[in-house]
This record gives sequence, C-alpha cells and structure tokens, in this order.
Amino acid sequence: MKLQDKVVIVTGGGSGAGAAIVASFVAEGAHVTAIGRDEKKLATACAEAGVHARAAAGDVTDRVRMQQIVDATVDEFGRIDILVNNAGINIADRTLEKLTPGDWDRVMDINATGAYNTIHAVLPHMRTQQDGVVIAVSSMAGCAPSVLGGVAYSAAKHAMSVLTKMVDLEEAKHGIRACVVSPGEINTPILDQRPVKVTDERKARMLQPEDIAHAVMFVATLPSRVVIEEMIIKPRGQGSVT
Repeated sequence: MKLQDKVVIVTGGGSGAGAAIVASFVAEGAHVTAIGRDEKKLATACAEAGVHARAAAGDVTDRVRMQQIVDATVDEFGRIDILVNNAGINIADRTLEKLTPGDWDRVMDINATGAYNTIHAVLPHMRTQQDGVVIAVSSMAGCAPSVLGGVAYSAAKHAMSVLTKMVDLEEAKHGIRACVVSPGEINTPILDQRPVKVTDERKARMLQPEDIAHAVMFVATLPSRVVIEEMIIKPRGQGSVT
C-alpha cells in the first residue's frame, strides 16, 4: 500500500472531494482524521471509508479546536505525515455590488484563515519529525481572478495558495514540502451556491470528487525529494478561469 501507516488530516472531509480523499487514503493504508462541521455527514463518510478513518467534528475557523484535533491525533499516532486543506465554501452573491462584509469575512475565514489555522497547528510536529507534506485543494480561481468564482472566493483562494507555497519555501529546511492542487469546475456540493442552477448534464462533464482524490494521492506519494509547487487540474475543454 502506498500510504501504509501514514497519519493524515483532511479538512472538509464529510462530503465531495474531501470524502473522496479520505476514502482513497484509507484504502492505501493511512490512518485518517477527517475534520468537518456536519457531524452526520462526517460520520457517514468515515464509516464508508473504513475503520482507519476517524471523524473529528470542528470548524476550521476555530483555531483552538484545530489545535485540539491535531494534538489528539499526535497523542494517538505519534506523528502527522500529511495535511490536506480541503475545506472551502462559496456564496451566491459573488459580485462586488452584492457582496456583504459578512459574506466576505465568512469566505475568507474558512478558505484562507482556516487553512492557516491547521497549518499553524501541524507545523511544529512536522518540524520535529523533519518530515511532512501539506497539500491545499485550492482552485483555478486562486490562479487568476474569476468572475464565476466571485471576488471573495478568488481572493480567499489566492491567499490559500500563496500561504501553501510559502510553507514550501520556508519549511523545506525542515524536510517539509507543500503543493497547491488547483481544480477547475468540480461536481461537489459547493455548486449549490452558484447563482444559476447547474444542470445534471453539465455536472457530468465536470471533474468528479474522485478525480481530485487521485491528484492529491499522486502528490502525497511522490518521493520526499520531489516538489510539485502547483497542479492545475480541469475538465476537458475548460479554458482559463473567467
């Protein structure tokens, strides 16, 4: 197995790409702590993934709770090998004209600050180990401004991507590497926040959760000498973000 006895934390692990990542990592022998806000969805995802998936209810915006989950994982398994920051949201009112300060704060807090909170919690352990991988599931909206994604989402994903790249630059001396996986359109529950309803036909042409899981698995299982700074993955035919 590619990840036998590796210890992994995945945020946003209760549905969509996060649940697929949890399942794929468990299938390759990892012990996975899945973090999510919806306890019922999280429990279902972990049950479907297998006995080596452990649900840890929590909101990534809660810095204290993230530290508790990380510390509990280390207490149980002795280390953390891989962090996958996958938690993310978007909103319906995405233009500057309609965006409220409250929605701006919410999108930034979950997508950007949430990623910081988990990174802040795991880095001391990875430094001690002199080893670790941090993977961000960002977005093509984090590569260039996206009208489709909206101003808050684009800004938050840019912040998440830069944060992750800085981990790679600053922490390489501690044996830690990081990668940003930047997907195009994915058929996940976040589509429910689109201003215009997405048809089933269009959803079928999008990336599926398991596609993101395959990409994350590829990055996670590379030799420690190898770094992929950023991987852009998109549906066939999708152009640049607009």
